[in-house]
Amino acid sequence: MIFDFKNKKKLVIKIGSSLLVEGGELREKWLKNFTKNVAELVEKKFQITIVSSGAIALGRSVLKVGSRKLSLEEKQAAAAIGQIQLMSFYRDFFKKLNLDVAQILLTAADCNARDRYLNSKNTIETLLKNRVIPIINENDSVAVDEIKIGDNDRLAARVAQMISADVMILFSDIDGLYDQNPKTHKDAKLIPEVFTITKEIENMAGGATSLVGTGGMITKILAAKMLAHTGCDSVITNGISDNALKKFVEGKQNFTVFTSDKKASKSRKNWLSGFLNAKGEMIVNTCAVEALQNKKISLLPIGVVAVKGDFKAGDAVFIKDEAGNHIASGISNYAALDVKKVLEKKSDEVKKILGKSAKVELVHIDNLVVV
Repeated sequence: MIFDFKNKKKLVIKIGSSLLVEGGELREKWLKNFTKNVAELVEKKFQITIVSSGAIALGRSVLKVGSRKLSLEEKQAAAAIGQIQLMSFYRDFFKKLNLDVAQILLTAADCNARDRYLNSKNTIETLLKNRVIPIINENDSVAVDEIKIGDNDRLAARVAQMISADVMILFSDIDGLYDQNPKTHKDAKLIPEVFTITKEIENMAGGATSLVGTGGMITKILAAKMLAHTGCDSVITNGISDNALKKFVEGKQNFTVFTSDKKASKSRKNWLSGFLNAKGEMIVNTCAVEALQNKKISLLPIGVVAVKGDFKAGDAVFIKDEAGNHIASGISNYAALDVKKVLEKKSDEVKKILGKSAKVELVHIDNLVVV
């Protein structure tokens, strides 16, 4: 099976720590070949953005902490040390190929705040237009667990949403998604194409197996799910071998592609659908779940049974069912305290409680996306 790159020139490629770093040292031959593969695609008018892990894996050797689990402070210190090394390697390898690179460090806050999201988008697109390779990583030296994106698979998806990429390539240590773990089941079968990410597909993914990475197959599935309605296809393929990118492009290695709906949603909807952290949650009943999923409607108070978190008007919230399943994301018209006052109330009651000028929608359809 050969991936069809027709009319697909804007790529986001995610590289995990285990591909770049082994035993605390850079896999120089691998990176040399990868950068050469990228340069060959740039010559063919591809625009390539790289989301790269590896900073903490490189930095931990300087801290002399061995392979033990790091504290938050140690992770941040390792990231600060390793990020300099990581970027110097990219700069040097790409310089030999007459290409310049630029570093962009993002946090969940940068991706979730609309103005910062658009600023990041403009920066990346300006770099691409000027034939500069953006190298993106999460800003681990300042991010804390509560507000982290947490893994670069989903960061790559967020970036792909941001710049309206055509394809996101997630390099892994296996060929793609299997119906069961190929490392423990010899009869496991590769799934070459996924059209809809169902619970069954999600259940096929296990946890992280790498000692230096934070992701696993499940984070790659969730990343692909973020792009399901953006027009950007997602690919999982093996990146361990030298020239993995070249082999994939030439159809010489296996992969799984998650096809996206080519009727891409509007930019604002893409931004909403990719929220990785929200200020709070609205819990809705069965009727509201059905209405949100099957009809294009706003979220009204009558369908909301509970509120979690301390959010303000204008904050992003997750909308979940009573079992905790994520149904939608949106921008709340009200602060959490006001939402609590009108739980399960009819629209005419909302104006009596919150005032005649009060909006009857808790989340308007223009600011809501079903996920």
